[in-house]
Amino acid sequence: MDNVINRYVTIKTHVDGAPQESDFELKSSTLALSLDPGSNEVIVKNLHLSVDPYQINRMKSYSSSQKSSSYAVAIIPGEAIDTYGVGKVVASGNPKFEKGDIVAGLLKWGEYTVIKAGGTLNKLNPMGFPLSYHVGILGFSGLAAYAGFFKVCKPKKGEKVFVSAASGSVGNLVGQFAKLFGCYVVGCAGTKEKVAVLKEKLGFDDAFNYKEETEMKSTLKRYFPDGIDIYFDNVGGEMQEAAIDNMKINGRIAVCGVISEYTDAEKPAAPSMIDVIYKRIKIQGFLAGDHLNVFADFLSTTSDHLLTGKLQPLEDISDGVESIPSAFISLFRGQNIGKKIVKIAEE
Repeated sequence: MDNVINRYVTIKTHVDGAPQESDFELKSSTLALSLDPGSNEVIVKNLHLSVDPYQINRMKSYSSSQKSSSYAVAIIPGEAIDTYGVGKVVASGNPKFEKGDIVAGLLKWGEYTVIKAGGTLNKLNPMGFPLSYHVGILGFSGLAAYAGFFKVCKPKKGEKVFVSAASGSVGNLVGQFAKLFGCYVVGCAGTKEKVAVLKEKLGFDDAFNYKEETEMKSTLKRYFPDGIDIYFDNVGGEMQEAAIDNMKINGRIAVCGVISEYTDAEKPAAPSMIDVIYKRIKIQGFLAGDHLNVFADFLSTTSDHLLTGKLQPLEDISDGVESIPSAFISLFRGQNIGKKIVKIAEE
């Protein structure tokens, strides 16, 4: 019987502010890479893991999100943390999987995952793409961008689109989808380097560094003199207020994330509800998991655009299980460009 040391990351205690290295612990345990007769478990060697800002809400001692979605249940200090990822089956008692299969599903922040009966796991056809793409651009980040833009915002060609956190895992794809669809797109980000990526690599019509702006309402008025049709919100807070101030009549807002509010309870958005009423603005929150019915459409469209070079993947990859805490923390310090992924092992 082969045994391995499985290293995995936990939180030491609930995290109620901005995450710090000291909040996390790298633990290890011995794992047998064989299953008892009659077991229907699957043991997966983790290869690429998704690192996402929403996990901070699961780490808090309390967040209303923990009761609203099965994806967002509270994380228990000391226990392994689940996340979306791609791996390789090393042992299987489940007839659907065999040793050597490449799989995607809910894995752990660690080197191995034991998937129990009923766990979320599917065989993955990499379609010739790097496995990391299936954690980001062809995974839930991509689906959030695709479904949020096309299903929630319901764009029309020529409309004016504003994307916040536009160099993040979802925002960068929203901007690219919007450009391919025929919209005018402006994004904001937090460094000159990110702004350059948006304009030069991803083809945004314009972009700005919000940290260089003093008053967001007048900034958006400058970039959208005739108003905004669609605002894709990844930030919340002051940016959401300014966008609503600049929306056109019948404007649509998809609220995908509010990262400015995750670690700072003092900054909730206070949008003008008079504007929302008189401009007939539609504001809708959504989760990628609500839109699994369009996953096949999303996958075929996105993979076609990747093959023809119309979509540029934007990835920020760290190496090794021990880098998970710093990779996670980097999201809240604006240090990532694109989808944050941790590569745990080679295939």
